[in-house]
Amino acid sequence: MTSMERLDLTADDRVLAVVAHPDDMEYGASAAVAKWAADGVEVSYLLLTHGEHGIAGSAPAETARVRTREQREACACVGAVNLTILDFPDGMLTYGLELREAVAREIRKVKPTVVLTQNFDTVVPWGLNQADHRVAGLVALDAVRDAGNEFLFPDAGEKHQASLLLITGHPSPTCAVEIAHEHVRAGIDSLSSHEVYLAALPDHAKPEDIIGDAARAGGEALGTEYAIAFRSFPL
Repeated sequence: MTSMERLDLTADDRVLAVVAHPDDMEYGASAAVAKWAADGVEVSYLLLTHGEHGIAGSAPAETARVRTREQREACACVGAVNLTILDFPDGMLTYGLELREAVAREIRKVKPTVVLTQNFDTVVPWGLNQADHRVAGLVALDAVRDAGNEFLFPDAGEKHQASLLLITGHPSPTCAVEIAHEHVRAGIDSLSSHEVYLAALPDHAKPEDIIGDAARAGGEALGTEYAIAFRSFPL
C-alpha cells in the first residue's frame, strides 16, 4: 500500500457504524473505535440483524441471545457507547425502502458526523463477500444521503446530513487512523468477545493475527507503527 491521508477525529465528531451482524465491526474497525472513544468521540453501533442464523446446530433464538450478549461485551472493550440491533432476518437482508428508512431513522436519531459501514463489493480482499454485508453497505451508502433529504422518509425524524462516509475492509483505502498498542489490544479483545461464535468456526484465524495484521498494514501505509485504514467519501 502507498501512503495515504491521516484521519483525525475530535470530540466534536460523532460516529455511527452500520453493519449487518454481530462481529462485523471487530475485524479491524473496532481498534479505530477504541482510539476514537479514548479521544472523546461518541461511537454508536447499528446492527441490522441479530446474527441468529450464524451458528450451525444452534437454535436461532438462542444464537441471537448469545450473539447480542457477545456484541455488548465487544462494544464495552472499545468504548462504543450505544448499541442498536434491528430485527431484520440474518442471511436474508433485502435491499429496499424499508431497510433504507430504518437506517435513515437511526442516522437522524444519532446525528453522526461520520457514518462507517462495511465493504459492499462482490469481491473483497478475503474472497467473495457475503450477501448481508453487501446489502448493509449499500443501504448505509444510500441512507446516509436519504437522511439529509427532508422529502425522503418524512416520518423518520428531522433531516440530518453526515459529512463523511467510511468503508472498512476496502481494498483501496484512502485514509487511516493512527492507533497505539492499547487500541490494538482492545480490538483483539473485542473480536475475542465473540467466543461462542468463533468456537463454532474452528478454522477461523486467531483474533490477534487478524487485528495485528490489519493494524500493521495500515501503519505501513500511513508511515506509523499501527493504523486502521478506510476508504473515505466526503458527503
